[in-house]
Amino acid sequence: MRPARLNPLFTPVRTLKGVGPRIEGLLDKLLAPKGVGPKGTGETAVGSHARLIDLLWHFPVGLIDRAHTPSIAESPLGQIVTLTVRVAEHRPGGGRKGRRAPYRILVEDETSALDLVYFKADQRYLERLLPVGETRIISGRSNPTTAACKCPTRTMWPLWKAAGVPELEPVYPLTAGLSNTSLRKAVHGALQALPDLPEWIDDAFLKKNDWDSFAKSIKALHAPTTDQDFLPSNPVRERLAYDELLANQLALAILRQSMKRRAGRTITAPGRLRKAILDALPFALTGAQTRALAEIDADMADPLHMLRLLQGDVGSGKTIVALLAMATAVEAGHQAALMAPTELLARQHFETISRFAAPAGLRVRLLTGRERGKERLAILDALKAGEIDILLGTHALFQEAIAFKDLGLAVIDEQHRFGVHQRLALQAKGVGAGAELLVMTATPIPRTLLLTSYGDLDVSRLDEKPPGRKPVLTRTVPLERLDEVVDGIERAVETGAQVYWVCPLVGESEMLDLAAAEERFAHLQNRFGDKVGLVHGKLKGKEKDAVMARFAAGELSVLVSTTVIEVGVDVPNASIMIIEHAERFGLAQLHQLRGRVGRGAAQSSCVLLYKAPLGEVARERLNVMRDTEDGFVIAEEDLRLRGGGEVLGTRQSGLPAFRIAQLPEHQDLLAAARDEARLCLSRMPHLEGERGERLRLLLYLFERDDAVKLMRAG
Repeated sequence: MRPARLNPLFTPVRTLKGVGPRIEGLLDKLLAPKGVGPKGTGETAVGSHARLIDLLWHFPVGLIDRAHTPSIAESPLGQIVTLTVRVAEHRPGGGRKGRRAPYRILVEDETSALDLVYFKADQRYLERLLPVGETRIISGRSNPTTAACKCPTRTMWPLWKAAGVPELEPVYPLTAGLSNTSLRKAVHGALQALPDLPEWIDDAFLKKNDWDSFAKSIKALHAPTTDQDFLPSNPVRERLAYDELLANQLALAILRQSMKRRAGRTITAPGRLRKAILDALPFALTGAQTRALAEIDADMADPLHMLRLLQGDVGSGKTIVALLAMATAVEAGHQAALMAPTELLARQHFETISRFAAPAGLRVRLLTGRERGKERLAILDALKAGEIDILLGTHALFQEAIAFKDLGLAVIDEQHRFGVHQRLALQAKGVGAGAELLVMTATPIPRTLLLTSYGDLDVSRLDEKPPGRKPVLTRTVPLERLDEVVDGIERAVETGAQVYWVCPLVGESEMLDLAAAEERFAHLQNRFGDKVGLVHGKLKGKEKDAVMARFAAGELSVLVSTTVIEVGVDVPNASIMIIEHAERFGLAQLHQLRGRVGRGAAQSSCVLLYKAPLGEVARERLNVMRDTEDGFVIAEEDLRLRGGGEVLGTRQSGLPAFRIAQLPEHQDLLAAARDEARLCLSRMPHLEGERGERLRLLLYLFERDDAVKLMRAG
């Protein structure tokens, strides 16, 4: 249960003075906790409401300085000024006809005059706010092209309120209909409700960094005085970032401690099934695969639970490692399951694993949302009876209706697409102590994010590619040379090559000037006829499968697609990847897309088509892609260029999205937080004592209280 002293911060914003139904609705839209469903929509959860704590974490992003108070004649154009003026005249419609005409008010001082301009104005309200003949203090930005000033209605004050005009006003991210003044007042109310909290940071560390208390720090962050206050290196921001990182690292350490403390099962086997698979493989395992398997085997043989992340670059052979681990579980008398985030990837795994598992006689089945009726019931019955050795599928696998006879090993692919609760739900389907857990990702993860998002897991890295893999030649080409690229594709297709052409959107968009897959498909069809196929996420599953099957069979020469082919598609004959508007993609995504080629004997190439001129970050991103194929180098660059909140799409996934901490800028604080979390749990395994109680407050404050529940359950 949350400590009583924190309860005021978790009350709805409607409890604040001045927040009526309209403002409450706008704050809910802006701040209410977001729900993350299977597809990671990030939409506001149904029935959720903004709370005072959400206001505290909603920090300003800019600053308005109203200290400059010139006369009208001396006002610099295009800058924010604060003027003392007399209202001379109201001009509804500005002298022009039409509903869209702006409302203008002429104001003057002893030096000159100017118009205040309002759009969609409430005339009666403005007449009350700025009566003719009265003196008012106004603040706004003067227009550099006309003698006018655009002033939001909340930046007017009667002269007698001059002492209350804020010289420095923090500017917050807003939503349509919500003014900065209304939000600022709500934040002020939330700060007033902030209780006096005991210090959870070690005294020596606090003094070493010269940090203030939590309450003083959060109040200071809502009252910036210079642009320096918005930098990650600002001591106030560093203090709060450390608090957040410490809560994150404590929660992960508690989760790891809780899982490791539970008795697992010892899974060992002589290796008969594994040998049958290896003997039939057309290739030898790499050193990295052999090393990872040894680590997995040791974990499975240990009586404590296995919690391991298998991190492999594109084409490094994660799937075969997972299959060999699952073969050990089956030979030991258990079942295994592999869960993928999309049906396309699950079916791709099914085809690959079924082929490799056949020599060992393993019974492999697939279960997705598409299997229904009698077919689904037959799979469920066979699973419960132990007639299925390995079950592959999507989110359907952790539904309550899915019952295994004896699930010994659960493998989760593309782990960053799932939350901790989802992987635990699948793991819990193992009888007794639950299943051993192996999670995988084909997206190399920067070391910093490994700490924040996978700190509860041991990590194995596949950093070698199978022998014989040729590097993919990567070029950057401006879109103006599109016709040359198409000519080159035509020559390649005549020699039997197959081509992926990836576009950012499905259909035409009036909002974005980007290539649309449907439009590009029609364009290429004029050149290549029925040798062109189209795949995107809006197609039904069977339609997608049919097109992919034709491409895999060589019936199609060009496959136009959105990023639905980013992961899991394996067509060895495809040797050319065209990515249109490559400047709009993240580095990790570009790397994944490029990884779809280079899987066969032919020399492969990747063309990054971009729209000029390129911004600085986009140019750096494309240069990195051109200069290296090392996914781990690319991952670190992606973190540097985009920040930890966006790498791997963490805003739309089960990974934590930090409100204050910024990575890699705060990676030194992260390392310190990790060490402190480990030290605290080694001294206080259940966070007991006075310091432990303070750290529990921290976990509840940052809503990592699931860790406290785990600790109590353990």
